[in-house]
Amino acid sequence: MALKQTIRLQKFLADCGVASRRKAEELIAAGKISVDGMIITEMGAKIDPESQVIRYNDTLVTRQHKHIYILLNKPRGYVTTLSDPQGRPIVTSLLKNVTARVFPVGRLDIDTEGALILTNDGNLSQEILHPSFETTKTYEVLVRGIVTESSFTVLERGIELEGRKTWPARISKRDKKRNSSSFIITIHEGRKRQIRKMCQAVGHPVITLKRIAYGQLRLGSLKSGSYRMLKQKELKKIFL
Repeated sequence: MALKQTIRLQKFLADCGVASRRKAEELIAAGKISVDGMIITEMGAKIDPESQVIRYNDTLVTRQHKHIYILLNKPRGYVTTLSDPQGRPIVTSLLKNVTARVFPVGRLDIDTEGALILTNDGNLSQEILHPSFETTKTYEVLVRGIVTESSFTVLERGIELEGRKTWPARISKRDKKRNSSSFIITIHEGRKRQIRKMCQAVGHPVITLKRIAYGQLRLGSLKSGSYRMLKQKELKKIFL
C-alpha cells in the first residue's frame, strides 16, 4: 500500500496561490482555514491534498498548475492586501485581465508607490521575503530638510528601531534642495514602514517614497497603475 504524501498546511496554501507562506500562517492562526470541515489553527499541521478537502473562508482550495508573475507600479492610495475592511482600494483591483488568484509579495504601505510583484507562486514569495536570501529592495526617497553627511552615515550603518538595529543600507544619488533632500536607498530587510521610521529617526520625515527595484529587476518606465507579466529569465534578476 502506497504511503500518503503529506505536506504542511501553510506550504500547501502557498503552493495554491492563496497567500505567501508567512501570510498563510496568519490565516491559519485566525481560524480561516478548514480541513475536512474542521477549523485548523495549529502551526505545522500536515494534510494530504489528495484525500482531504481544504477550504479558505469556505472556498475550496486547489493547486494551480501554472504560475504567473506580475510587476505592478503601485499607485499611492492602494493597500497591498487581498481585502480591506475599511473599503480602501486594493492592488489586485488594478489587474483587469488576470483571472488567476494572485497575492502581493511583501507589502507597500498605502502612501508608498512603486514596484510590487504579485504571483501565485508561494515558493518564490518565500524566497524573496525570507531574510536568509537577503533580497535587496531599492527606493527613491524625498524627505523634509537638508540631510547632513553624518545623518547619511547613520542611515547607512544602521539605526536602532524598536529594540533592534537595522542592517547596513546603501545610499546613492544624493541631492539637496532648499527645504528637502532626495536619495536612493537599498536595503534587504522588510520591516513595516522601515524606511519611513529610519528617516524619522534622523529627523527627516518622508515626503514621498517609491520602490524602484527588487534586486536588479527594475520598475523602469512602467506607468503608475500599470503592470506587465514577467518572464522566467527576469525572475533571476530579483536575486542579483
